[in-house]
Amino acid sequence: MRIGELAGRTGVSTRSLRYYEQNGLLTARRGANGYRDYTEDDVRLVAEIRSLLAVGFTLEDTRPFVDCLRAGHGSGGACGDSVAVYRRKLAEIDDEIRVLLARRAEVAAQLGESCAGCFFKGGR
Repeated sequence: MRIGELAGRTGVSTRSLRYYEQNGLLTARRGANGYRDYTEDDVRLVAEIRSLLAVGFTLEDTRPFVDCLRAGHGSGGACGDSVAVYRRKLAEIDDEIRVLLARRAEVAAQLGESCAGCFFKGGR
């Protein structure tokens, strides 16, 4: 399939697909006419990349997942390198949660100091 069809099937722009190719995550075969040619496997790779990007992974973070799929595994997360990226990402998210909770406590304390009669509970 050509790049436009891959874009349509995956919901990713042709520009993004070319970017993935430049970064070695996709490998387009070239037809005699010079057009990029993709396979069903590439649909799966793009879906994996898109899924990971949607939850906050960087493009570079997706590399072990793509490599795992290319190696024939049923899931991009089935390989040790992918599991390591998952664990690192969870640790980063946990750190972000700690920072946000501390920031929230500080803002709530400032509200309490600024407005002694104000009662703040929950998120509103």
